[in-house]
Amino acid sequence: SSGLAVSLQLLHGDIEQIRREYTSMFTHGVSITRKLGFSNIIMPGEMRNDLYITVERGEFEKGGKSVARNVEVTMHVVDSSGQILKDFISFGSGEPPASEYHSFVLYHNNGPRWAELLKLPIPVDKFRGAHIRCEFRHCSTKEKGEKKLFGFSFVPLMQENGRTLPDGTHELIVHKCEENTNLQDSGRYLKLPFSKGIFLGNNSQTVKTTKESFWITSFLCSTKLTQNGDMLDLLKWRTHPDKIAGCLSKLKEIDGSEIVKFLQDTLDTLFGILDENSQKYGSKVFDCLVHIINLLQDSKFHHFKPVMDTYIESHFAGALAYRDLIKVLKWHIDRVTEVELHEHIQEVLKAQEYIFKYIVQSRRLFSIATGGQNEEEFRCCIQELLMSVRFFLSQESKGASALSQLQAVFLSSFPSVYSELLKLFDVREVANLVHDALGSLPTVMHGDESLQAVKLQSIGKTVESHLYTNPDSRYILLPVVLHHLHMHLQEQKDLIMCARILSNIFCLIKKNSSEKSVLEEIDVIVNSLLDILLRTILEITSRPQPSGSAMRLQFQDVTGEFVSCLLSLLRQMTDRHYQQLLDSFNTKEELRDFLLQIFTVFRILIRPEMFPKDWTVMRLVANNVIITTVLYLSDALRKNFLNENFDYKIWDSYFFLAVIFINQLCLQLEMFTPSKKKKVLEKYGDMRVTMGCEIFSMWQNLGEHKLHFIPALIGPFLEVTLIPQPDLRNVMIPIFHDMMDWEQRRSGNFKQVEAKLIDKLDSLMSEGKGDETYRELFNSIIPLFGPYPSLLKKIERETWRESGVSLIATVTRLMERLLDYRDCMKMGEVDGKKIGCTVSLLNFYKTELNKEEMYIRYIHKLYDLHLKAQNFTEAAYTLLLYDELLEWSDRPLREFLNYPMQTEWQRKECLHLTIIQNFDRGKCWENGIILCRKIAEQYESYYDYRNLSKMRMMEASLYDKIMDQQRLEPEFFRVGFYGKKFPFFLRNKEFVCRGHDYERLEAFQQRMLNEFPHAIAMQHANQPDETIFQAEAQYLQIYAVTPIPENQEVLQRDGIPNNIKSFYKVNHIWRFRYDRPFHKGTKDKENEFKSLWVERTTLILVQSLPGISRWFEVEKREVVEMSPLENAIEVLENKNQQLRTLISQCQTRQMQNINPLTMCLNGVIDAAVNGGVARYQE
Repeated sequence: SSGLAVSLQLLHGDIEQIRREYTSMFTHGVSITRKLGFSNIIMPGEMRNDLYITVERGEFEKGGKSVARNVEVTMHVVDSSGQILKDFISFGSGEPPASEYHSFVLYHNNGPRWAELLKLPIPVDKFRGAHIRCEFRHCSTKEKGEKKLFGFSFVPLMQENGRTLPDGTHELIVHKCEENTNLQDSGRYLKLPFSKGIFLGNNSQTVKTTKESFWITSFLCSTKLTQNGDMLDLLKWRTHPDKIAGCLSKLKEIDGSEIVKFLQDTLDTLFGILDENSQKYGSKVFDCLVHIINLLQDSKFHHFKPVMDTYIESHFAGALAYRDLIKVLKWHIDRVTEVELHEHIQEVLKAQEYIFKYIVQSRRLFSIATGGQNEEEFRCCIQELLMSVRFFLSQESKGASALSQLQAVFLSSFPSVYSELLKLFDVREVANLVHDALGSLPTVMHGDESLQAVKLQSIGKTVESHLYTNPDSRYILLPVVLHHLHMHLQEQKDLIMCARILSNIFCLIKKNSSEKSVLEEIDVIVNSLLDILLRTILEITSRPQPSGSAMRLQFQDVTGEFVSCLLSLLRQMTDRHYQQLLDSFNTKEELRDFLLQIFTVFRILIRPEMFPKDWTVMRLVANNVIITTVLYLSDALRKNFLNENFDYKIWDSYFFLAVIFINQLCLQLEMFTPSKKKKVLEKYGDMRVTMGCEIFSMWQNLGEHKLHFIPALIGPFLEVTLIPQPDLRNVMIPIFHDMMDWEQRRSGNFKQVEAKLIDKLDSLMSEGKGDETYRELFNSIIPLFGPYPSLLKKIERETWRESGVSLIATVTRLMERLLDYRDCMKMGEVDGKKIGCTVSLLNFYKTELNKEEMYIRYIHKLYDLHLKAQNFTEAAYTLLLYDELLEWSDRPLREFLNYPMQTEWQRKECLHLTIIQNFDRGKCWENGIILCRKIAEQYESYYDYRNLSKMRMMEASLYDKIMDQQRLEPEFFRVGFYGKKFPFFLRNKEFVCRGHDYERLEAFQQRMLNEFPHAIAMQHANQPDETIFQAEAQYLQIYAVTPIPENQEVLQRDGIPNNIKSFYKVNHIWRFRYDRPFHKGTKDKENEFKSLWVERTTLILVQSLPGISRWFEVEKREVVEMSPLENAIEVLENKNQQLRTLISQCQTRQMQNINPLTMCLNGVIDAAVNGGVARYQE
């Protein structure tokens, strides 16, 4: 199979641009094919004169032959003198031009169809008088070179009136001729008719045959020639004055491409007619001019606007035209209420820009010609015209009416008139004219929404115009611009456009900020827009963000523009502006509302999401504007809202703003690089300190009203003091002393202050705020009241000195634990350090602070840690702490943590069941049985036998597990943490830890070293000295210890199964012992037991193991020395107890194999190691 591969590439731009950008492409003989006809957009200056001819078909007679002819068509282009035009026939792009065309020949066909397209690029100057001649020849098949001429057809390209050959299919007459006929003399046949039904001149020469015909189709693509008779009649109006009215009427029916081809000639014609007889044709010429102007609004002809501009500037000569144009334009505007004229008036208003251009240029030409005569008359005409405009714009209409449409059309193009008026009037005059026109618009906003949008667009174009850039005219226009903006913002309509206009206004003000007039403009803007601008920002920031990404971006852009405008306005306000603003409020209520509003907006502006993360400069600028404004407004707050006029809401809003201002991430200079920090400090200073000083100053002004903010402001102010900025802390910390003093005066104590301080400290530390330096400040008993000895002395002089110092100590210890807790929680896996730290904090909240809610929160944090570590017994003990706080009552409890709203009885029941489940999973079944009994009693008291039955079955199952399942006895280890590098809750303390299943000393020691990778393991069991305690390092001392059971009765009673005894050996243990053997006196080499003493260390814990942790601190240690005799007695007693246990197990058949018993007896009776009992007897 065969095929054709074609490669395509789309190129953008016009031909010249493509030539520049793809030069290499044009070195390979590229053919350029133009569109068959005009493109969608006709460019001015485009030159084209192409006639496309399609040789369609022919109908021929046999001509006396028995068979049909073999017809060939030869085509020539012939000029007016009969000469054949050379090289004006093109067969296709890339083909060389030819002087004649030869068709292909169809064999024996009297009705051939060729359908071949040719292009004739004939120059305009050769078009008139030229014609196409087609010659028909019969081609003989016998004699190859013989072609006999038997007829011809022709068609002129232009009629005598200048009209070119119309587009379409033409049936041409085939004129018979002899073979030797000379067609060079075109004058002989041009007088003959060329098409059937058309005869040239008045002669009626007989045509030899009319049965034969030849069809062609023509299509003219020309920027200079026309086929339109009406157009020709209009351009030749002087030769047919009687046809002027008809020609003007028909102009609207002429195709636009024909009009733009002869744009200058057409305009000359119209103004020529106007000059000739304005009374008769003034209105019609005006309508034609409007039609042409609106034609250029079409995208197809849009590029001809510069042609018209050039015409107006360089070729227009109608010095008197302005009178008629103003007169007819006013006539139309005065009739806007006449419904039947609305459509026509709309067209007129669309064209007003160019109408004014013609008016202005006409007047200028007149002034040049006459030396400025009739100036006053012209001004009056313009004033009257604009009075009509003002009346027209002032008309109100309800909803979308024809009148509102006309107003919208006028306003959309009205700003384009300003530049024209400025050519004849000074800026102040034009500004007043525009001010009056825009000011006449109705003030209602419930009308046509599209009109409101166009009105705002007109305001926007006014602000962007050259007229507005001039300070003199701007000051005149500004009030009316702000008036319309205010109306739209008040209704929250067209916010995008409002934002754009405001941005342009402030851009100009910024550009001209050195001018004196700007101060007055700021005055006007503040009075008119500040309040509504604040309300708008509040409104749009309170809306939910749109879901679509494009809509969200647009929403953010609009918000950003309004914020930028507000900041720009505030930034350029001076002392005088602020004073005038504050004086403008008639009542304190108005001032109060304003202050609340602006404080709320400022809080919105400093939200992290208000600006993109990397917009540091913008954030700093915004903060600088905010703090400057706040400093101005603080004075108003002091003067108007203190003493009997005190207003809690506004002061609270002020302090709230100040606190979140200081806490902004973008102001934390400690996080910046040194160079960046230096630049910020040089330009803005540390704005946190400035605001902190302002907070202190305002607080001092409150007097007895401070009590309104205690304890509410303790948390926020504490958050500020946690910022690591010494100057800020110096300013803010003394406020806490003041708060305690005022609370002491009111209540006789400062429990409220203390409670709030502790609560907030916990949450702030959890968020990562505060540091070791801050803790050390508290530890040195200075920071909470300021790092000043004088403050400490002041506290000592107070009546509440003792409790004040106590509070300092308590807060210091809490911070130590919170910092440790925060550091531990940063670790990955759950380990003993995390659990120990949580236990320390939990106990602190219970014993020292008595903060039940915080205590319960940390109970559940500890519980979660145990579950993650699979410490189920410890998890049960932890949850039991919360259970013990509850009673079996019907008191309703609020929703808390993961608990729903329920009665106290229901929550305690839920806790009991969870605890039992955890004891079960931890194989601590005896503790589970105790809880089963307790909850069973409750079910029994309520006669809830269904649940009672379930609980008894659960209890029974726990008994079964005790008897049937094997439990491993864990080992216990004593761990000492020495050195200053350990966390506070471990530092220089010793603990006993309950090991995991199967965990021996070596494994435990490795685990501890993994938890504390920087620690050094001590290789002896002696008590460390003071140098170890004070070392800037971590030392671990680990050895195994033996539990001392509390319930000896169970262990010594015979007959109790070993499964039961094993539980009491390692559970509920408070005391542990560690024996260190040593020799006292002379060591007997024959019998070392004579001098072998034992140093027995007993460790007593703060809580029994197991408990809420796998380790507990050693509360007390007792050391005794045991003599050799005491040691021997104890060894024998232990061995006897071991034998009794083994004998009992054999008797009760708990042990199937008696080997352990026989081996133990052998070791006693016939000891192979250490000499046996005989050594003790010696």
